[in-house]
Amino acid sequence: MITRLSPHIRAVLLALFVTFLWSTSWVLIKIGLDDVPALTFAGLRYTLAFVCLLPFAVRSGDLAPLRSASRAAWGRLLLLGVLFYAVTQGAQFLSLSYLPAITTSLLLSFTTILVALLGIGLLGEQPTVLQWGGTGLYLAGVMVYFYPSVMPSGKTIGLIVAVIGVAANALSSVLGRYVNRDATLSPLAVTVVSMGIGSVILLVGGVLVQGLPTLSLQTWLIVAWLAVINSALAYTLWNRTLRVLSAMESSIINNTMTFQIALLAWLFLDEHLNWRQVIGMGLAVVGTLVIQVRRGNSLIRSDQVDA
Repeated sequence: MITRLSPHIRAVLLALFVTFLWSTSWVLIKIGLDDVPALTFAGLRYTLAFVCLLPFAVRSGDLAPLRSASRAAWGRLLLLGVLFYAVTQGAQFLSLSYLPAITTSLLLSFTTILVALLGIGLLGEQPTVLQWGGTGLYLAGVMVYFYPSVMPSGKTIGLIVAVIGVAANALSSVLGRYVNRDATLSPLAVTVVSMGIGSVILLVGGVLVQGLPTLSLQTWLIVAWLAVINSALAYTLWNRTLRVLSAMESSIINNTMTFQIALLAWLFLDEHLNWRQVIGMGLAVVGTLVIQVRRGNSLIRSDQVDA
């Protein structure tokens, strides 16, 4: 039956499947945080994902150009690894230990807005009037979602950590575009090297700061699933869909994650939303969609933190 579908329909279904995998990550992380500290958890996940991807990069020969890479190129890869994996992923896992998955997901979607603003000065990209309108719509949605803005102290800490993660993710998105635009290294090589650097820093830092407790079998299975299926496999499948889908199509599919996460969090984490929060989240999603559909395919993956 599936083989009779057109390549385009198959790509859409595959992309939706990937976003579902990424959405389940939020639920699995919240469950795993009961047994393992956030930074150590994130370090374990991405270190294992790096170990899974490394043999493919070596076998394909994608790492060969690294031998002649300049110090500046290595410096950019190092910075990318620190920003995108050590800081962004560490902050995301840490914020999830304080905030509901739905709230954290909404906050991290601000990356799209921040990247557009950073692109003005760093990449010379001027947002369109429509994109400015999308920014305003997103901000209005967030205000509706969080009104009234009284939050317990623990959630305030989570909010601050999430903001740090958004800033790091936005900077790494811009840097990642700059590195990939150079076309000296393949996307796989950039991913493997930056992930290797950032994940090791994150794991070592997490163990030193938060320790490495004895993990249950369930937690090890969660770590393995997040690393192998929701990271290594999912990113590979997503890149394959980008060969067929347009920027607008990928953006629309990517934005379904906010609602998927909300549904999964309601089903498995007992997180509930009132009508005001649903409306605010909807406005924010539409705002980010308006911004993304005016940008290139290369931005879609880099702006999305899958958790």
